[in-house]
Amino acid sequence: MIALQPMVRCCRIAKPTQVPRQFFPSLTRGFATSLRVSEELQRTPLYDFHVQNEAKMVPFAGWCMPLSYGSVGQTTAHNHVRISAGLFDVSHMLQHHFIGTGAQEFLSTLCPSSLTSLKPFSSTLSVLLNEQGGIIDDTIITKHSDDFFYVVTNAGRSKEDKEHISSKLSEWNSNPANKDKQVKWDTLDNYGLIALQGPKSSLILQELIKDSTDLTQIKFGSSAYIDLIGQDDKVVRCHVARGGYTGEDGFEISIPPASAVAITTKVASHPDVQLIGLGARDSLRLEAGMCLYGHDLDESISPVEGALSWVISKDRRAENAQPAFPGKSRILSELASGPSRRRVGFLVVGSPAREGSKVFDASGENEIGVITSGIPSPTLGQNIAMGYVKNGQHKRGTQVKVEVRKKLRDATITLMPFVPTKYYK
Repeated sequence: MIALQPMVRCCRIAKPTQVPRQFFPSLTRGFATSLRVSEELQRTPLYDFHVQNEAKMVPFAGWCMPLSYGSVGQTTAHNHVRISAGLFDVSHMLQHHFIGTGAQEFLSTLCPSSLTSLKPFSSTLSVLLNEQGGIIDDTIITKHSDDFFYVVTNAGRSKEDKEHISSKLSEWNSNPANKDKQVKWDTLDNYGLIALQGPKSSLILQELIKDSTDLTQIKFGSSAYIDLIGQDDKVVRCHVARGGYTGEDGFEISIPPASAVAITTKVASHPDVQLIGLGARDSLRLEAGMCLYGHDLDESISPVEGALSWVISKDRRAENAQPAFPGKSRILSELASGPSRRRVGFLVVGSPAREGSKVFDASGENEIGVITSGIPSPTLGQNIAMGYVKNGQHKRGTQVKVEVRKKLRDATITLMPFVPTKYYK
């Protein structure tokens, strides 16, 4: 059974064009400047919480989301996550349950990752693929059991993801061969989803656990249902996954709708926790070398081109492996012979390169690629960027030129992440 459409709570953005580009460089395309004054946006369960905490609310992926809080600047917020702990509202992301005897096999027809090898309550980054091997969306797939999966996809791809999954699931469930392998699909509408990120996140969250769960036993990529103490000491059972979008140790906490504010308020009340908005989230993820869909990934890009070959499990690459994943012939060809382009990192001298900046070879005469995200890194004090270059020009240390404000700047191709990750493994 396919879930009903989510209940829509809307807001109106009075002056959407006032969002400064420097606060949110990688997300400018399709951002506030493209919205009409009267455009209606969805609100997460934490909207009122953000407003009460002096959040600057801006449009993002069809939602009202906090860019920053009070007078705290993006760099200050960014650095706080790196040295302490930050709390993000990511409730705009789409949460799913896939349940039934055919759940594992059905999901395997959508993505190239090996789900059979996942242990219970472990997860993997993966991608939903179109028939040409392009990335419809990137996703986190968590296996609770062979017949129960928890999946998170991107807010900005909600419509496309739902249409794709709905079509594929209808085909699956109506196929007589799958009579005994039916799948039920639910979306967790109005659930809260918060991310607690930073080196102190484990100690902070451990203080709020009511049951006997020891977080030292939950490694990166693992999850559990945990009883957490919320506001007014009310205990709420939440799905807690160790991971995140910053490169730091941390957790993503899925909260039932009625308790989203209470749990968030309790976590935010810790003296070491600072509320963090979209601005710092973008700079943190870029330092960690993580993609933002619609900028660093799209439906024309394969996982091989996107430097995500590792999500294509070895057991799925065999010619006769079943079920086959979409676009397999293209992807296997690129694995064997190399793709036409590759996603890489850049260190840029002088002014920072933004999305859309052209990349040239060392001579500055031949165009070889494009920047998809770029910022001045608060942690490194250097200009960093990611983008795509022609295959053969992608090796670490390759000298290139990047066009910034009609001037060619020196840049060097480098490995990602730019800032070493600190996952608890």
